[in-house]
Amino acid sequence: MVTLHALLAERLELAVRPLFPEAKIQLSGTADARFGDYQSNVAMTLAKAARRNPREVAAEIIGRFDSSGLTLPPEIAGAGFINFRILPERFETQLTSLAGDARLGVPVPPRPLQYVIDFSSPNVAKPMHVGHIRSTILGDALARIAEFLGHNVVRDNHIGDWGTQFGMLLVGWKTRMDRAALERDPLAEMERIYKEVSAAYQTDPATQEAVRGELLKLQSGDEENLGLWREMIRLSQGQFDAIYGRLEVRFDVTLGESFYNPWLRDIVADLKEKGVARESEGAVCVFSDHTLPEKEDPFLIRDENGWRDNPALVQKSDGTANYTTTDLATLQYRLKTWSPDEIIIITDGRQQQHFRQLSAIYQRWQPEAPAKLSHVWFGSILGDDGKPFKTRSGETIRLSGLLDEAEERALVQVTEKNPGLPEAERREIARIVGLGAVKYADLLPNRQSDYVFSWDKMLSFQGNTAPYLQYSYVRIRSIFRKLEMAWTFSAAEVSLAEPAETALAKKLLQFGEILPTILDDHRPNLLANYLHELASTFHSFFEACPVLKSEGTTRETRLLLCDVTARVLEKGLFLLGIAVPEKM
Repeated sequence: MVTLHALLAERLELAVRPLFPEAKIQLSGTADARFGDYQSNVAMTLAKAARRNPREVAAEIIGRFDSSGLTLPPEIAGAGFINFRILPERFETQLTSLAGDARLGVPVPPRPLQYVIDFSSPNVAKPMHVGHIRSTILGDALARIAEFLGHNVVRDNHIGDWGTQFGMLLVGWKTRMDRAALERDPLAEMERIYKEVSAAYQTDPATQEAVRGELLKLQSGDEENLGLWREMIRLSQGQFDAIYGRLEVRFDVTLGESFYNPWLRDIVADLKEKGVARESEGAVCVFSDHTLPEKEDPFLIRDENGWRDNPALVQKSDGTANYTTTDLATLQYRLKTWSPDEIIIITDGRQQQHFRQLSAIYQRWQPEAPAKLSHVWFGSILGDDGKPFKTRSGETIRLSGLLDEAEERALVQVTEKNPGLPEAERREIARIVGLGAVKYADLLPNRQSDYVFSWDKMLSFQGNTAPYLQYSYVRIRSIFRKLEMAWTFSAAEVSLAEPAETALAKKLLQFGEILPTILDDHRPNLLANYLHELASTFHSFFEACPVLKSEGTTRETRLLLCDVTARVLEKGLFLLGIAVPEKM
């Protein structure tokens, strides 16, 4: 199905190209219906470059624009905006097509792209905590959206399974382990012994020596230490999988940092051979090549004395590699294995500098590589005090406990609203509502913004929340349960006679226009806000336009609007990783 935006953009391009062959067409929906349905500032942009009057350029474009069967005659507004109003009958035609479209108006891409999405990435031997939720949920949503759009996606969980911490864990495993505690909660016990050894490591030379010895044995292939290391990974993965199962998040591959160890020395050698890296004080580093402005150069930093070097370390003076080396090996593996068009890496904002340097090294090292490297970073989750969200005692909040609490709080609300339902059914509804509330609250803000975690706000049935959207879906489906016989869509005549009907049809037709734009800057909040606007528009329609009490074509049109709204809400929430219940 071709969207109205695409149809209009094509007509506008045909009008502009004879006048300005190199012009880029700019077209967007209007924020205010008084100015029509779509608006373009192309005339203003072109007039500025040509040093002409924008309204005169707009008039020339309108003179060439073919509005037949699509819009009313375009209008010039303000300094040179061109406003377009879609013909009422065209909305009816598009709505009929939308109702019969399994993709709900979302166009198929001209060429499917290959994405590798790196998200979640917990550390072995540590429980997943609230800090993992944004990467996990954001990555899952982007993967779902990309797949529905028609692209190919590889979901990669790049777990932390190597490094100095394993020397500490091995010492703790051999000297401080409580076997009974390990049986009860493996990750909690591994976290305990790690904290104890880490604290001792700061001041005790004997502990430092023991940690270095155990780490050296592991890195040298000692069978006992390798066996314990594999057991740590196995125990960790079991609990990771339990969390992912609850969140309905899946991965295609789970490759830890250790997987890339065999290639690290070759990569450092290649970087040196190509002149990207050089030795400095016994280490190997990447310095600025001075091709970028100083403010944009990730290998320079400014202090009171001016700009100075801020190199990226790719090999320490003792010959060992670091995160940058591993990440370069990871990029190389992904390029060779999946030939991606774009590699998306999702982490918190504190890693921006690392990925700025990584991207710059990648471009200098692999200048012919076709893949785009995107670091999709996000802000922090805060408590009411404006500080990072933690327990009252200052401990990190475990993700499993957070999800438990979400379900229990939702169960209280479900029981209050519908106490007559069997307990098993109430618990299932609470699971859907509770987990959906947590996910939606995380996806709703601009991903680069911090947000305050609030149980009351996210579980509210009013406002821009998942429960509000889920309730909207349930309310629509209850309409169809009241019908005497099953209703199915037929290509009967659609008549949008009331303003509220047309407003809802317009909003439904925007789904296929908005969804493809989400991948441009990796922002699922665009979809979340659209779904809230859709639900609000539906409730206004429902108040103004009786559905079951209407008759004939009017009744069929309104039932059609209800059905398509429910389908778009269900699909949109699914793409955010959120399910819908049939009752609430």
